Amino acid sequence: MQNLAFKRNISLLVHILIWALVGFILFLLFPISSGLSFPLPYWIKQIIMFAMLIGIFYLNYFYLTQEFLFKNQIAKFLIYNFAAGIVYILILIVYDELFGMQELMHQVFRPNIPYTPRPRNYYYDVSNLLVFFMSAGISTSVATILKWQSDEKFRLELEQEKTNSELLYLKAQINPHFFFNTLNNIYSLANIDIEKAKTALLKLSRMMRYVLYETEKNHTLLSKELDFIKDFLELMRLRLTSKVQLDVQIPDRVEEAEIAPMILLPFIENCFKHGISSQQDSPISIHLKKEKHMLTLVTKNSIVKIAEDSPEAKASGIGLANTKRRLDLLYPGKFTLQIREDLKNAHYEIELTLDLS
Repeated sequence: MQNLAFKRNISLLVHILIWALVGFILFLLFPISSGLSFPLPYWIKQIIMFAMLIGIFYLNYFYLTQEFLFKNQIAKFLIYNFAAGIVYILILIVYDELFGMQELMHQVFRPNIPYTPRPRNYYYDVSNLLVFFMSAGISTSVATILKWQSDEKFRLELEQEKTNSELLYLKAQINPHFFFNTLNNIYSLANIDIEKAKTALLKLSRMMRYVLYETEKNHTLLSKELDFIKDFLELMRLRLTSKVQLDVQIPDRVEEAEIAPMILLPFIENCFKHGISSQQDSPISIHLKKEKHMLTLVTKNSIVKIAEDSPEAKASGIGLANTKRRLDLLYPGKFTLQIREDLKNAHYEIELTLDLS
C-alpha cells in the first residue's frame, strides 16, 4: 500500500515538474528574457492558454482516448479533438477583442509609434492551434503507450498463469505415468525374484521422496536429478536379462546447476519401454555430459515390437509427449531436441541439448 502511494506521489511530482518546464518555455521564457513590461491582460491570457493546454491534455488522456480511441471510435475522437482546438482558438480571439490585445501589444513593442488597427494575424492563431494539438497528441501518445504496457503486462500475467497451470497439469500426468511403469516393472520382478523385488521397492521409495519434494519446485539441483536417474537405472537393471546390453555414461560429479525436475527421465525411460526384448539382443546406450552450462543427453535403443496385450502397449505414451511440452514452456529457445527413428534398422535415437545458464 505504501509502495503504491509512493509511486502515485512520484507520478504526480513528475507531472508537475514537466508542466512547470513546459509553462516556463512556452509562456515565461520570452517575456522574461525580452526585458519588456507586459500588461496584466497579457499575463491573464498566458495563464488561460496554459490552463487550456493542461485541460486538453488530461481531457484527452482520461476521457477521449478511453471512451473513443480505445473503443475504435477514431472518427469521433478526431472530431472532438478538432472541435476542442477550434474552441481554444475562438476563446483566444474573443479575449483579444474584449481586451484590445493588439493595441496593448503594439504599445509594448512600439511605444513611440502611433497605433493603427490592422487585420488579425492568423499565423499567430495557427501557431497556437499547433501547440494545442501538440498537447493533445502527446497525451494521446502517453495514454496509448501506458495502455499498451498495461495490456502487455496483463497478457504476460495471463500467459504466465496459463503456463504455470499447464506445467502443474503436465507434472500431474508425468508422475503417475512414471510410477505406473515402475510398478509394472516391480510386479513383473516379483514373479521372478522376491528379494530383488524388495530391493526395487526400497529404491522406489527413495525415488518417491524425490518426486514428492522436488517436483513441487520449478527447479532442482542437477546433482539431485542425476542421483534420481541413477536410482532409476539401478531399478531397471534388476529386471534386465542378459539380452540387454546397457551402456551408461553419467558423470559421478558435475558442476552444479539448476534444472527442471524429472525433465530427463522420460527420455531414459523410453529406452526401456521400447528397447527391451527377451528374445533378441537389445543394446541401450545412455550418455550424459555437461560442458560449462550446456547439458547433453544422448540415448540410443533398438525398436522392439511390443505385445498388444502388454501394459506398455496400452499406455498412452504421455510421458515423452509431456516432456517435450515442458521443454517448450520452461526452456523456450534454450534447447534442441533431435529424434532419429530408423524403422528399417529398428533403431531409435534421441539427442537433447539443454542450456542451463
